[in-house]
Amino acid sequence: MTKSAYQVIARRWRPKQFSELVGQDHVVQTLGNAIKMDRIAHAYLFVGPRGTGKTTSARLFAKSLNWEDGPSLEVPESSDIGNAIMDGRCLDVIEIDGASNNSVDQVRDLRDECQYAPAQCRYKIYVIDEVHMLSQQAFNALLKTLEEPPSHVKFVFATTESHKVLPTIVSRCQRFEFRSIPVPLIVSKLEEICIAEGIEVEKEAIEAVARMAMGGMRDAQSILDQMISFCGKTISQTDVLEVYGLASKERISSLAELIINADYDAIIKLSDSFSNEGVDFYRALLDLSDSFREFLLGILRSNDSIVKCEPEQCVRILDSLRHGEDLVRMGLSEKTNFEVTLFRAVEAGRTRSIDQVIRKISGMLPDDVKKKLN
Repeated sequence: MTKSAYQVIARRWRPKQFSELVGQDHVVQTLGNAIKMDRIAHAYLFVGPRGTGKTTSARLFAKSLNWEDGPSLEVPESSDIGNAIMDGRCLDVIEIDGASNNSVDQVRDLRDECQYAPAQCRYKIYVIDEVHMLSQQAFNALLKTLEEPPSHVKFVFATTESHKVLPTIVSRCQRFEFRSIPVPLIVSKLEEICIAEGIEVEKEAIEAVARMAMGGMRDAQSILDQMISFCGKTISQTDVLEVYGLASKERISSLAELIINADYDAIIKLSDSFSNEGVDFYRALLDLSDSFREFLLGILRSNDSIVKCEPEQCVRILDSLRHGEDLVRMGLSEKTNFEVTLFRAVEAGRTRSIDQVIRKISGMLPDDVKKKLN
């Protein structure tokens, strides 16, 4: 008897209902209302970063429209058509990869197939992933069909790069913006997965994984899958930092304080230790920017912060770090560019605006001198 192939966490935990979709409540509400009010458009464009649920939402929407007793947002697990759609076995839900099916002849074939009625479902639904990869001629061949498709045909386009989609295509679709998923929501979902999978994991380790995913649930689940392969049933923060070359939150906060205090020697020593440990300098720079953002928000909200840093100073340092991101990511020497970016941030933090200088000087002048100046 052959053993069944292992299925990765990202596939096993792919949402099977709209209620399981994380971080996209605005999309679920709009599609749900469209189904309830029978205002189903003929074409939808799902736009957003990778791993945020675009293709999954397209499948769920197709299932909601086509299941036996639909259309409705929630579909029972016993639905044969619903299960066939989620497994990619349904003849009337056609998923097309825009990257490999981007020629004008392939789009013309699609246009001809549209005319035939669905074999078993209510609607024939075309899901075109990475639609921005279609050629100019392919887009033009699709225009007329997209504007006036047969009543039994629906289109769902998904893309990570909406600016590459022709405006004439976008104007014929209802556009949905899929947002990057906040870290707390990713953490919550990963904790749920770990409990179900019987994995013991430190809270700091899950937070590190969620930060690395940069708003993508699929990325977070893939990272967790790799960590389970590396660590087994117990995952610590140290393991995550070691495998992915991350710096701990405490060391990033320490680096932020060194920048504010303009301690060049300590900055160089910390940078050397990052290099010896194989820390990802680009990732460290992004985490450092997040740390200064937290400082800034703390100052603005309560006029108090853990570190002594003026709001204007934080903004200038943040701006300097942001300008250094491409330098560190694309440059030949990551370590050198990282250090140069930190030194520039130090200098940016030490500068003062003219308004600040004037206010400081005016505060030091005697009252009689101020009156004469006025």
